[in-house]
Amino acid sequence: MYGWLQKHIKSRTTSSTQCGKGKIRENSAMPISILSTSSSSSSLLPLTPSEPRQLRNALNSELRWRQKYDVFVCHSSAQTDIEEAIRLVLFLEAVPRSLRCFLWHRDTCPGGAIATEFCQAMQDSHIRALLITPSFVQDDWCNYVMHQALAEGPMSNRMIPLLQNLPHAEYPQEMRFYYYIDLSKNPDHGFSLVYRTVYRYLENLTHNETKSGCDLSDSVCGGDAHKRVK
Repeated sequence: MYGWLQKHIKSRTTSSTQCGKGKIRENSAMPISILSTSSSSSSLLPLTPSEPRQLRNALNSELRWRQKYDVFVCHSSAQTDIEEAIRLVLFLEAVPRSLRCFLWHRDTCPGGAIATEFCQAMQDSHIRALLITPSFVQDDWCNYVMHQALAEGPMSNRMIPLLQNLPHAEYPQEMRFYYYIDLSKNPDHGFSLVYRTVYRYLENLTHNETKSGCDLSDSVCGGDAHKRVK
């Protein structure tokens, strides 16, 4: 594992791909694609005049910036998984999406303890995206990260399982109660679903932040009124 990290820290991996359009294959178990039937292109840019402002609000939320990363991307050391993770991150970080992502081979600190680096990055991230492949289920560090994410917030809606080229029988038992995104046939649309999921999470943060501010304001006003009555 150390040799792999050292190898990728020394050489910057570059990758660029053309994003196609298509529909994600619906899986018979619990695919997250049932939550959305729109095409991939419909989720890349706002569709109504009010949405650009909502997008800016979600991305500029104070609660969002309290975390260093929007998405922690967990993947195995297999070359195909590394390349797929890079494609996902390039998609999420591109304008106008402009999300902040964590990649092991790009963002870890040389000389840092692996477990410490991973745990800190997870704590510094809003969402954890797990690229679950045949190599993922065999990777000790991937399993470590998966169990850490499950232990920290199993019902927090902060984990996105991404299934790719993995038979359902090999899907981790611990993850079978979660909706997943199937990247096996059309990863481009799957990437857009990841973005929409992260965006909804950030939007909810903004909504809750605004609501908390209103509730606090009402509480203060109510207290002042009570004092005046006295």
